[in-house]
Amino acid sequence: MSATPSGASRLPGAIWALGFVSLLMDISSELIHSLLPVFMVTTLGSSMLVVGLVEGAAEATALIVKVFSGVMSDWWGRRKPLAVLGYGLGAASKPLFALATTSGLVLGARLIDRVGKGIRGAPRDALVADLAPPAMRGAAFGLRQSLDTVGSFLGPLLAVALMLLWSGDFRAVFWVAVIPAVLCVALLVVGVREPEAPVHGRRINPISRKNLRLMPPAYWWVVAVGAIFTLARFSEAFLVLRAQQGGLPVAWAPLVMIAMNVVYAAGAYPFGRLADRMDRTRLLAGGLALLVLADLLLAGADRGPLLWAGILLWGLHMAMTQGLLATMVADAAPAALRGTAFGMFNLASGVALLLASALAGWLWDTRGGATTFIAGAIFAVAALAALLWRRPPAPTE
Repeated sequence: MSATPSGASRLPGAIWALGFVSLLMDISSELIHSLLPVFMVTTLGSSMLVVGLVEGAAEATALIVKVFSGVMSDWWGRRKPLAVLGYGLGAASKPLFALATTSGLVLGARLIDRVGKGIRGAPRDALVADLAPPAMRGAAFGLRQSLDTVGSFLGPLLAVALMLLWSGDFRAVFWVAVIPAVLCVALLVVGVREPEAPVHGRRINPISRKNLRLMPPAYWWVVAVGAIFTLARFSEAFLVLRAQQGGLPVAWAPLVMIAMNVVYAAGAYPFGRLADRMDRTRLLAGGLALLVLADLLLAGADRGPLLWAGILLWGLHMAMTQGLLATMVADAAPAALRGTAFGMFNLASGVALLLASALAGWLWDTRGGATTFIAGAIFAVAALAALLWRRPPAPTE
């Protein structure tokens, strides 16, 4: 597919291809991840703290590795080869989940999978920013996020069907995840053409002191807000465990991720387009307010309408904020340093996510599930207060 826009009002075909690449990998990943917390607790005998540490370490690894892959993509002037490597590692990790017999082996498989995610993440996001017309960046990131999230609910939906068909055989379901992962890598290789990078006289070090000074105050403001925001948004594994705590049968546990991701997928592209037309700080504040409400509902109920309302609001806040933060990074960072900018943004968010998920697991084990979500609401209120207290500096082109 060509990387050249086909019209002033249409997104480039390569962005659609990248969206479907994300969709296929998310089907594969969520086939596993929607069942993994329950598999660890019921089959492997893991504690909630172990689940929190595995989830936090895995996701933080992905986000931290992004800083190195982002820098490499800027230094090399190429995004696609790193994306192929990252998606390839993700595909290679899938059989390991089916073979795991201890929480340590699950951690190893998760780390390989998330290293792959880390390698591909910043170059892929920088590639989206490179391909999208500047006036349509919000729509481009929203579209990619929306297709990604379609995979995030198709995966759990398929997991429910296979668990019912195969009488709760976790390992058989995990083996099926290999198929869409392989298709994802094949589509990326043949379906996306990277635009030509500008020719430089020599390669530069993107993280030199001189180049870091090129990052404007608006970029560092986005990094700070993103880190505080991530402290309030621990792993979605705890949504699944909250529903199971209320009596949701194991085979139906993926319904939690399906419900959340249907809302997320439906909202990501419209909110991305909205971000191109309105004040982005207000939109981000609205997303944080929704997260506070979702946490309070999940703290108050582990079953019934309040639980499901909290899950749906969690998905809506993700739709409002995740593509928006990526758009804000792309707008604030210099074009030649976009990979580095996404990498450093995700480094800060990765550390925050590790802390948030470990704290969530510890609070669950010692104080109960309700306390975990109350703490999340407190962090979200703090992030909202910081956002409203200090407006962002104007981005520079």
